Amino acid sequence: MTFRLKILGSNAAAPAHNRNQTSQLLQVRNSVFLIDCGEGTQLQLKKHKVKFSKINYIFISHLHGDHYYGLIGLISTMHLYGRTTTLNLFGPPGLLEIISLQLKYSDTSLKFDINFKEWTPEMSEVIFENNYMTVETFPLNHRISCSGFVFKEKPLSKKIIKENLPADILPSQIAILKKGQDVKDGNGEILFAASDYTSDPRDPFIYAFCSDTKFTTDIIPYVKNADLIYHEATFMEDMADRAELTYHSTAKQAAELAKKSNAKKLILGHFSTRYKELEPVLAEAKEIFENSYLGLEGTDFILLE
Repeated sequence: MTFRLKILGSNAAAPAHNRNQTSQLLQVRNSVFLIDCGEGTQLQLKKHKVKFSKINYIFISHLHGDHYYGLIGLISTMHLYGRTTTLNLFGPPGLLEIISLQLKYSDTSLKFDINFKEWTPEMSEVIFENNYMTVETFPLNHRISCSGFVFKEKPLSKKIIKENLPADILPSQIAILKKGQDVKDGNGEILFAASDYTSDPRDPFIYAFCSDTKFTTDIIPYVKNADLIYHEATFMEDMADRAELTYHSTAKQAAELAKKSNAKKLILGHFSTRYKELEPVLAEAKEIFENSYLGLEGTDFILLE
């Protein structure tokens, strides 16, 4: 089982100080998810030797350029590389129209299909599901419609205590035990009790991506108990008025949100270009929530390998 997050871009409105605009790569088992696609994303993917062909799912949080201006470039490169596999794109109303116009006026006919799923503004909904995880949107408080994403494992099967298993137990009976159910005979008598041969699995992993937003506790029910939470920290607390005016958050506010949500780790990002050095930003967060980290380019956050 793999659950790994790589930061590709961490800056706000413009690239600066060797920091790119927002983009992250999340790998869960064999699935690779690109979260936001700011300018320069495909260069970062190349730098970190990520094969474009492995990216089958892209999630865009909102239509401010620093979160999606790299998308048409990435799509075009996928086309030039001969991609034929369907690309699943999840984003706000208007994104498909933008991509379609760009392809139309560049006279580009893609060699692959784009399966576009439009998330609904101002509400929460499950927009992706497979055998082992779901992705749910939740509304953020930004100047335009903006959604966060919660990537969550489905509940895991019971763990078999192999040394307790009798030699004559059948594979089909083990499968029943994994579901937490007792194995019974035709008369309903218990042959193998699940409590004797299984133990509880670990809790499912949760990663919450909180894109651009004013500080709001309204999102806590969606991100509660996350193993890893990313929250924008565009400003420091001495510029809280500026954060309020521009619908952004401070590092202190991000830390308060992580603490109130009972998160295990906090990643800070979306840094204003005014901050060349980020240690003061991190220090501000750590005063509230010790398990805070800078979401710098190339950094890996590994939940499970």
